[in-house]
Amino acid sequence: MKIGILGGTSLAKTLGKKFIEAGLDVVFGVRPDFDTQEPEWKMLNRLHHRICPYESAIIQSEFVLICADTGYLPEIWMSLKNTETQDKLIIDCTNTVYDDRIKNSHIRLLKKAAPKAHLFKAFNNLGIDYPMSDNLGVIKETYYCGEDVPEKIRVKRLIEFIGFKAIDAGKFENAALLEAFYHLEREIAVNKSQNSQYHFKLISA
Repeated sequence: MKIGILGGTSLAKTLGKKFIEAGLDVVFGVRPDFDTQEPEWKMLNRLHHRICPYESAIIQSEFVLICADTGYLPEIWMSLKNTETQDKLIIDCTNTVYDDRIKNSHIRLLKKAAPKAHLFKAFNNLGIDYPMSDNLGVIKETYYCGEDVPEKIRVKRLIEFIGFKAIDAGKFENAALLEAFYHLEREIAVNKSQNSQYHFKLISA
């Protein structure tokens, strides 16, 4: 089983390293102008020869994880359209840019780009900048949702294989709810931080 991880983000690099350490075969798909000379990426490429264009990573892989910044997603949708994705398991790990309505989700575009693939949402609660957003290592679980029961079990096992507790969030239509939950968690974290700073200032005054 080969895993293709699309994107040059911290999440892509971290999940890829976890899968490699667990003994799985991983390939990273990146955009043409991606800087592969950044030290950690350079080391990954030198040791494993695993960095290639999006389409090549998709073609090689059975599991495809989308871990890219939202600005680069249109290139990924095009790469998915240009390759055969039937029966591939595609996991969207991204989050829509929040606009109070949550109507600009990428989920519909993903369905159009890969209509014959098995689509899932997972790892999105970690955030694209993981593990920098969790430097204390408090996140031990991740949610996942999707339609296909046999394939869904494989996604659950994939999550658990690298040490996370997998929580079933139901059908793929709940993907937008997982994105909303991610944004809510971030807002709560920001408010906690601001309140802590405010109380500290009051005490210090």
